[in-house]
Amino acid sequence: MFIDYAKIELQAGNGGTGIVSFHREKYIDKGGPSGGDGGKGGDIVFSTNPNLHTLQDIRYRRLYKADNGGSGGSNKKTGKSGENLVIEIPCGTVIKNAESSKVILDMVEENQTHIVCEGGIGGKGNHHFKSATQQTPRFSQQGIPGNHLTVELELKVLADVGLVGLPNAGKSTLLSVMTTAKPKIADYPFTTLQPHLGIVKYGEYQSFVMADIPGLIEGASQGKGLGHQFLKHIERNKILLFLIDILDDNPQDTFNKLKKELHTFNDTLMDKPTLVVRTKLDTIQNPETLDQWKGFSEEYIDISSVSNSGLDNLKDRLVSFLSSSL
Repeated sequence: MFIDYAKIELQAGNGGTGIVSFHREKYIDKGGPSGGDGGKGGDIVFSTNPNLHTLQDIRYRRLYKADNGGSGGSNKKTGKSGENLVIEIPCGTVIKNAESSKVILDMVEENQTHIVCEGGIGGKGNHHFKSATQQTPRFSQQGIPGNHLTVELELKVLADVGLVGLPNAGKSTLLSVMTTAKPKIADYPFTTLQPHLGIVKYGEYQSFVMADIPGLIEGASQGKGLGHQFLKHIERNKILLFLIDILDDNPQDTFNKLKKELHTFNDTLMDKPTLVVRTKLDTIQNPETLDQWKGFSEEYIDISSVSNSGLDNLKDRLVSFLSSSL
């Protein structure tokens, strides 16, 4: 299951208590205060794991709590520090403060780590409070509580190529034939309800990542349907591939609507390089008779994912762009 949102509560460990103790040893009279400090509470650390692609394992656990620091010991021994709690997340996860919606961190690099909730400092033992006027202090400090925070985790798919189009435009079929991904495919709209990733291989050792973003509808940028859940994944893609059915009654209008939804959601999306693909070439006998495409504003590539027509050309164009952008 693809889970791209989670809201969890974080509680870092409390600092351990400093203790009251006096040095006791044979032949040493009045050894003085020797209470040790409490240990530091454990931090809560987020770490990106490139092998994770969903927030599923995190979503169903509401509270994450790190260990408390141990109490101090006699002879000025410091208590044991609480163990840090490491939460592994996929690359591309945004961490936000749930109350303010402020972004704490955007973790996109592999094996990136960051402390989000710090553990409390241990309290001081009574040996710190000895003075000329206070030779036998009989008090110590409590540890400082660890930080508490509720965060929202939002995963945005990281991919080189993002497939954009209306429902049933052929995105899932294209992904299935160019990669080893197995998205659900059917001859009715909205068969894809979550993003799918696939690896497109070219050459002997090279590859790039392609993402099938579920079909957009008019009003998606205002949250219509599952618009916001879909559109946020496009923000990470390097190039956007607009797929339009070759039998579309008004391809220019479809293209303009798709662009409008992207621009309304995030006006920087249309700054990304784009390429238009005319899909389902196998469904017609003579492409030259398609009057509705006359005057279309963009250059396009014809493909058929069923007959594999045009796929090598498409791959070459994508590889050429991605290679030049490195």
